[in-house]
Amino acid sequence: MTTNPWPGEWMRGVLDLCVLAVLAEGRTYGYAVAARLDELGLGTIKGGTLYPLLARLEEAGHVTTHWEAGDGGPGRKYFALTAAGRAALAARADAWRTFAALTTTITSAATAPPAVDAAVDAAVDAAAEPATGAPAGRPPNPQEPR
Repeated sequence: MTTNPWPGEWMRGVLDLCVLAVLAEGRTYGYAVAARLDELGLGTIKGGTLYPLLARLEEAGHVTTHWEAGDGGPGRKYFALTAAGRAALAARADAWRTFAALTTTITSAATAPPAVDAAVDAAVDAAAEPATGAPAGRPPNPQEPR
């Protein structure tokens, strides 16, 4: 597993949504949820974070659980998404997309690459050209046809 590449406050805000999304792929056990999140790029999710979250999702009625005997080892607790969990996933995913788009809009303006800034400046200059058709900042030449 990798380390966590994301700030903790981001993880706290999105982890329940991501866990619901992984569980929407099919029933699975806790370690497999953590491995899948890591595989998808979210980074290492520790058991001390994941299992209490899964318990909260169960208490909220978003997941059901059942135990299965292990092959020569301890049993595993499997988690499956409920209809309420699917509804919560859909609502939260929709809200997240809106929030992410808003955040992108706000931060893009402040962090636009120089090429974008130059294009915006050119568009502003073009809009500021006088009706004579002369480039902004240059007086019209009476010798040029209009």
